[in-house]
Amino acid sequence: LKLREKSINLNTAGADELVSLPGIGESTAEKIIEYRNKKGKFKKIQDIMNVKGIGQKKFDNIKEYLVVE
Repeated sequence: LKLREKSINLNTAGADELVSLPGIGESTAEKIIEYRNKKGKFKKIQDIMNVKGIGQKKFDNIKEYLVVE
């Protein structure tokens, strides 16, 4: 699966979509979904760095694929 730019909406993506991101595995995908369920929608893509396990470096690798709508 070749990811397109701005193809993953952080507020609607399921685990299967999230794991397609470089460096994002099952457990991190679950944490992203858990975070969204607890805290509500992501306001901006940088908010994903509030999820445990996602730092600046990982964010830099995935940011081009992310949108929030």
